Amino acid sequence: MPASNLAETIAWWGIGLGTVLGFVANKCNFCTMGAVSDIVNMGDWGRMRTWLLAIAVAMIGTNALAYLGYLDLSKTSYTGNVFPWLAYIVGGVCFGVGMTLASGCGYKSLARIGSGNLKSLVVLVFFGLAAMMTMKGLLGVFRLKVLQVPAFTLMFDQGQTLPAQLANLGGIDPGTMQLVTTGVIALALLLFVMKDADFRRNFDNNLAGFIIGLVVIAGWYVTGHLGLAENPETLELSYYGTNSRLAESISLTGPIAFSMELLSYWSDTSKAVTFGIGVAFGIAIGSCIYAVLSKSFRLEHFSSTEDMLRHIAGAMLMGFGGVTSTGCSIGQGLTGVSTLSMGSLLTFFSIVMGAAITMTIQYNLMMRPSYSEASARFP
Repeated sequence: MPASNLAETIAWWGIGLGTVLGFVANKCNFCTMGAVSDIVNMGDWGRMRTWLLAIAVAMIGTNALAYLGYLDLSKTSYTGNVFPWLAYIVGGVCFGVGMTLASGCGYKSLARIGSGNLKSLVVLVFFGLAAMMTMKGLLGVFRLKVLQVPAFTLMFDQGQTLPAQLANLGGIDPGTMQLVTTGVIALALLLFVMKDADFRRNFDNNLAGFIIGLVVIAGWYVTGHLGLAENPETLELSYYGTNSRLAESISLTGPIAFSMELLSYWSDTSKAVTFGIGVAFGIAIGSCIYAVLSKSFRLEHFSSTEDMLRHIAGAMLMGFGGVTSTGCSIGQGLTGVSTLSMGSLLTFFSIVMGAAITMTIQYNLMMRPSYSEASARFP
């Protein structure tokens, strides 16, 4: 297949997989911010178990693809040998704070746009703007010269995946260690997820976990295997249909920024719809399909200026944090973790920590009596 046609095919796959994600997000009300919020505010682990189930499924499938030779994990943006720990932590925390202020991550915002939420449209615009500024603009200088400087090179030049590092430490065959590590972590996650009887009985949570995990696996297969072909100019194997020119799966920070760039420079023939851009558009399409079928589509807007400013601030933090940490709550917190990247694991915990702290502060502020109430109590 010619390179141009192959890239187009990969992009169509992105739209299709994104449509599935959007449909599931709307039907099952899956939200990474909501998963943390449910724990902090109600002690309910239902949606967090959905997130962990998706991780377990994606982890098993991703490492199976790698073991069988259908995916080279070293050709992804998550597994480099340099470990910029400060960027992972700061970026993750900023993203967690941002998605709380903006009432959801990029995935949820795209799904809400499909349902008619105008607030999420504003969030997405500022999210993409901040992401572009952090990639190549003003914020990018701070990211490169400050946050990515504190970094170390891993002891073994095999990438930052747990199996690769453990295999070198123990002198064990890397393939065997990959299977063992994946099996142990995935089994532990599945046991934790399925031990809860209420979760086992919740069809939507189980459906979302399995489908989202399978879509991540499909994304790796499409870009990492179907999209790998010989470049007619260099005669070397190249990845087609992705912005990074590497194997990709579901990630939204970069694709949202690239989508805005594509719409702004549509006549530029060097710009084209890629797998990631296709996923982003597909999520909105899939969510819209479900909203129309379920008759839940309705226009929503900001309730106040304060509400709008809070969402804009959250969107900017998400864009900055998502690029700085090399991914969002889906890109790092699911797709990256599926590779068993240590950077992705650190980012995942940083995102959850940032969101949990912000929610706790918001709750305490909400419970604090107002000045008028305090005056009435203590005249």
